[in-house]
Amino acid sequence: MKEKLGIEVEGKTVEEAIQSALKTLKVNRGKVKIEILAEEEKGLFGMAGAKPAKVRVSMKQDKEKS
Repeated sequence: MKEKLGIEVEGKTVEEAIQSALKTLKVNRGKVKIEILAEEEKGLFGMAGAKPAKVRVSMKQDKEKS
């Protein structure tokens, strides 16, 4: 069974969560698959932080091996 390398990360925005995951995995955006699990929700009077964004970032599988 193949093990998938991936993580789920929360952030104030989707982009912030993605950047955090990329930094943690130490890869660039082209090498990962990004799934948005939940977008951020604004709080009372449009203030940020009522509910954080959540993404799952996993490594793309290599189709061809050298």
